[in-house]
Amino acid sequence: MVGCGKMGSALLGQWAKGPESITVVDPGQESVPGGARLVSDRAEIEGECFDCIVVAVKPQMIDDIMPAYAANLAPGGYVLSIAAGYSAGRLSQAMNGAPVVRVMPNLPAAIGQGVSGIYPAEGATAAHTAHVQDFMARAGTTVTVASEDELDRVTAVAGSGPGYVFEIARAYALAAMEQGFTEEQAREMVLGTIGGAIAMASEPGALSLEDLRNSVTSKGGTTAAGLAALNGDDGLTDRLRATLQAAYDRAVELR
Repeated sequence: MVGCGKMGSALLGQWAKGPESITVVDPGQESVPGGARLVSDRAEIEGECFDCIVVAVKPQMIDDIMPAYAANLAPGGYVLSIAAGYSAGRLSQAMNGAPVVRVMPNLPAAIGQGVSGIYPAEGATAAHTAHVQDFMARAGTTVTVASEDELDRVTAVAGSGPGYVFEIARAYALAAMEQGFTEEQAREMVLGTIGGAIAMASEPGALSLEDLRNSVTSKGGTTAAGLAALNGDDGLTDRLRATLQAAYDRAVELR
């Protein structure tokens, strides 16, 4: 694993639950999760070969750092990239033609509740894909897609999604505080309400999201009044549509 920043560390904490022996190369870390072996420089693994090389450095660093690691990839091995906005084709070229599987995780992977998109690029085998699916399943739910464009759409919905949810929760808590509650009370109520609603919607055999909404909405009641203010003009729907489109457009630009 080359690089071990915030997302890399989050994933490593989950990956380390499996049987693999993982070596991390990162000069900026004094320790890494899961008991993985940590070295500070590629020179320390000169001559060693690995079945999988995980690219977890910033995308703008790939061209300078990763080509040297092509010599460390074992025959039949592959490259797993969690670097956003760096295409599989460019990475394969940088790694001397190695097969690449791109992954777009999101932050809740740190607690094993992430949603990760997986894109096996041309040249990646079924065995490579299966290993990535197992790797990422330790960190939550996975969605395997057939194109890089689909991965960009996963990025817009799930990769960036926690940021949208945190922002909605922040605004919701702020509105609760304006109703006279303390910050602590507002946070507890808002997160409890969101968490309970999500848990209910996630139950096996749960109603559709529309039916769940309707089940708590009595005609002429408080929920109906609140929903009319929230999205009676489809303003929320339109804003969320624009949110996903903007994130997708940016992902395409970065690619």
